[in-house]
Amino acid sequence: MALAIFASCGGQQGTLTTGLDLANLDTTALPGTDFYEYACGGWMKANPLTAEYARYGSFDRLAENNNEQLRQLIEGVAAQKNAPGSIADKIAQMFASAMDSVSLNKQGVEPIRKDLQRIDEVADKAELFRLASSLDVSGIGGLFGFYIDADIKDSKNNLLQIMQSGLVMGQREYYLDTDSATTAIREAYKQYMADLFRRCKVADEDVQARVDGVLALETRLAKISRSRTELRDDEKNYNKMTFDDLLRDYPGIDWKYYFNVHGAKEIKDVSVGQPEVIHEVEKLWAETSLDVLKDYTRWRLIDHAASYLDDEMRAATFNFYGRVMSGREEDRPRWKRAVAATEGALGEAVGQLYVEKYFPAEAKERMVQLVKNLQIALGERIDAQSWMSDSTKAVAHEKLNAFIVKVGYPDKWKDYSTLEIGRNYWENIKNTSLWRTHDEIDRKLNKPVDNTVWYMTPQTVNAYYNPTTNEICFPAGILQPPFFDMNADDAFNYGAIGEVIGQEMTHGFDDQGAKFDKDGNLRQWWTAEDTKNFEERTHVMRDFFNNIEVLPGLCGNGQLTLGENMADHGGLQVAFQAFKNATKDAPLSDEDGFTPEQRFFLAYAGVWAGNIRDEEIRNRTKSDPHSLGRWRVNGALPHIDAWYEAFGITEQDPMFVPKAERVDIW
Repeated sequence: MALAIFASCGGQQGTLTTGLDLANLDTTALPGTDFYEYACGGWMKANPLTAEYARYGSFDRLAENNNEQLRQLIEGVAAQKNAPGSIADKIAQMFASAMDSVSLNKQGVEPIRKDLQRIDEVADKAELFRLASSLDVSGIGGLFGFYIDADIKDSKNNLLQIMQSGLVMGQREYYLDTDSATTAIREAYKQYMADLFRRCKVADEDVQARVDGVLALETRLAKISRSRTELRDDEKNYNKMTFDDLLRDYPGIDWKYYFNVHGAKEIKDVSVGQPEVIHEVEKLWAETSLDVLKDYTRWRLIDHAASYLDDEMRAATFNFYGRVMSGREEDRPRWKRAVAATEGALGEAVGQLYVEKYFPAEAKERMVQLVKNLQIALGERIDAQSWMSDSTKAVAHEKLNAFIVKVGYPDKWKDYSTLEIGRNYWENIKNTSLWRTHDEIDRKLNKPVDNTVWYMTPQTVNAYYNPTTNEICFPAGILQPPFFDMNADDAFNYGAIGEVIGQEMTHGFDDQGAKFDKDGNLRQWWTAEDTKNFEERTHVMRDFFNNIEVLPGLCGNGQLTLGENMADHGGLQVAFQAFKNATKDAPLSDEDGFTPEQRFFLAYAGVWAGNIRDEEIRNRTKSDPHSLGRWRVNGALPHIDAWYEAFGITEQDPMFVPKAERVDIW
């Protein structure tokens, strides 16, 4: 039997609160008309968007609290007399270099002047490739990229994986779509590029030609690049070959030099994720003039460095990425950017300070038990599915039972002893990228996968599922209200953090995760009939979200968001079952005018409370595999039978979806 784990110190469930803040609701709205407004309207009114934010929600408010705590920790370290070269000294130096606006404004663009001059002096494409490769090691990306992670068909071993890259605006749609909003963003991008070229002393008469050349190059690359939706197909983005085959089949790129300068030697195998894109890079490099390729290399350097130079460069890059693309009106204050930079360089070192002060051992113990309860409930949901065969259910249970569960913080911390940090901010940024590249290669190339590694820092307000290690991870940063409340009852905690746990578990069985077995290998373990049944059910969800109009004339992308939407659906089903299991022998009473079941769904909705600008809605709809917060509530709940029962939703309500048309997976 599942345990009711959220007991107070005295052990009585009745001594706990509901966890709900009734001021967050808007009871003038009707649950069956707009549940998001009903559950979150008060919160949205009390937390209007400030100039700093394009989106501000429950996640962001908690992240703000964490930021304040991190700032105090970092400033506390900086105030001490630290041994030179110690972790504490590196934290202090990194933060100080980011905060030193006087030095940064005095230096202007001088920190990148030497690299710009090196690009100017390049005489041929071979020399430019060598220079671009060396810049890539320091974080200045080029026309393609690589990473090392588990081989998805041999998950115990790492594999070097080459991937498409090269688009500064990120998504191919920004270069190709012709609607007025996207066209305006492209024009703003050209102006941004021109502004930064001028600030780096490019003659006015040369600027427009350079901008046009770079944009044409990126647009050519965008036309062949795969969309975010296409990149979700793991099978199609896996093309393993020997390194010798890479040299033979892609001769237009000097792979030996590129990987040698990164410190990757004696490479045995690689996967070329998007072969047609890498072939296009070969053609592009051969067919584009040296001057345009030099301009592109300059642009990658200038754009990447702009955030770490003087106030004028930072203002220019914020104006495009913050204001134009996201709708933000004001940049983050310098101290927040300095905290983020320190986390980026020394994330786990900062995280170690964070958990020592802010994460009690009892919270970890309760989370571990809650995860076990959710695993039991997911197992019950698997058994209850009439569309799944017994043989597939048996393998699904094996996968569920094999989950690696990570809560709070890693058992062993990263070693930053070889990372060089001083008082020059731009050098610190480059050194961090250099260290990260070499660290990844040293730990992973030609080596087995280390499943003790964390892919998030402990202070992160998020969670994840990783299919190749079959692990679920819940950092300490998210284990706070409104997600996890030690003083709240089971209705609240199962609806909030319980759904988050259930969601991450369900990722192991979503349209991508279901293709990986218990050992993390990409292989077909479903029967053909089960696969057909599963896909038919996922199509219902895909089509439902495709038909949601998120802005006038702009609909959601049901295929891009399919995995996350499925995980929300499964997380709700699993968390609700676990909640009922946990309270069946001692049912909760009605409190604050709501039944326990109603409080469960209100807690879930509260997790996604937030306000967002139209520009950011457009940005996220093009690029984010997560649905917008409003639709993670109003799009998910109409497919949950228990929600209808809890709030008495009938066919007279606008949110009502006929039973036969609801998603029916878990």
